[in-house]
Amino acid sequence: MATTVYETKTISLIDETVIELRPLKIKHLRNFMKYFDVIKYANSDEESIKILSYCALVALSSQYPIISTIEELEDSVDLPTVYEILDITAGISVNPNKKKDLKEQATDSKASTWDTLDLAELEAEVFLLGIWKDYEDLELALSMPELTATLTSKRDRDYQEKKFLAAIQGVDLDKQSGKNQANAWEEMKARVFSGGKTDDPNDIISYRGARADKAGFGIGQGLSYEDLT
Repeated sequence: MATTVYETKTISLIDETVIELRPLKIKHLRNFMKYFDVIKYANSDEESIKILSYCALVALSSQYPIISTIEELEDSVDLPTVYEILDITAGISVNPNKKKDLKEQATDSKASTWDTLDLAELEAEVFLLGIWKDYEDLELALSMPELTATLTSKRDRDYQEKKFLAAIQGVDLDKQSGKNQANAWEEMKARVFSGGKTDDPNDIISYRGARADKAGFGIGQGLSYEDLT
């Protein structure tokens, strides 16, 4: 079965309008995270709901600009749909039926990973493809899952080119580099299937399972990442 870079999902507004949503482009995700960061100062679930609702507005308006104010959002969606918007577009998982307060759930789902992620380095590498006129153009074009998929493909292609040139000179690059798989793509899949074992705590593939749940992004999460080494 064909794989996908990310999944799109639909939500229904109160007037029964159906909207298809997808992960935020990086440009909009940056804006989203500025507002989301305010939740750390919330002192009650009521305050958390106000902050999360505004974050949902920021996310929704980037994909459905007809809704552009908090009043329009409140007239268009109920609270469960607000939580659904956050989950689809930014991987923020909130369940009001859990014992944890909303602030704790929301911050657990994102932790501090957005602040610690070296996004500039990842963007600099993919920018070398020469497709985008500047970094803002890149961030408007790609979501985090798309950035990951592009980097994975680029690194696989680069490795295959190096492997070919090395083979012309009689060098087995896989053997020289200690690789057991035929190429970097196979290595990545093997590491995923083995449970994502990695010695580097900053390796994106380490964000899976419980760590991905805590971080709010990772393999199988809203801001899907894969091994990019």
